[in-house]
Amino acid sequence: MNIKVYGADWCSDCVTAKRFLDSKGVEFEYIDITDNQQAIALVEQINNGKRVIPTLMVDGVSFTNPGINGLMKILAQ
Repeated sequence: MNIKVYGADWCSDCVTAKRFLDSKGVEFEYIDITDNQQAIALVEQINNGKRVIPTLMVDGVSFTNPGINGLMKILAQ
């Protein structure tokens, strides 16, 4: 499973998502969008022009701020 988490260090939902994935031993790439124009553009493209974080890409499929329940469902796939 290839997981990329787009977020920011000041975002509590992003911190929660990272901690959850870490607690499950799931490998993921974290991309801080704060000063990353390419990452910002991708997040805005996925979310109809809005910077909604965390945005996850899992095996090429996007998930916008899935929360813990959503993350559990993603990992169960």
